Amino acid sequence: MQDTPPARGLSAHILPTSATMIGACMTVLTIGHLGHTTSARLAVDKLLAIDALVFLASAVLSFMSIRAGPPGVRHERRAELLFLFGLAGLAIGAVALAFAIN
Repeated sequence: MQDTPPARGLSAHILPTSATMIGACMTVLTIGHLGHTTSARLAVDKLLAIDALVFLASAVLSFMSIRAGPPGVRHERRAELLFLFGLAGLAIGAVALAFAIN
């Protein structure tokens, strides 16, 4: 019998969703350039750019987890944590953007 925990299969959901969230961050960044540039808007842009990189790291880790099979559970846990961190960053960015719009 193996002592390793079974893979949860969460990576199969994290990978495409992280890629979608990268697109969402890029879309908001692009739309943000249509209005007036303020210091608050620049801060939100930087936050969303970093957030896109967090989602990219989550997607890479989830891909590595899928490729590694059962030994990739550690990668899956890290991908999950990064994904949740990215969602929190996106929510903070959305609230900041709502207050930055005049």
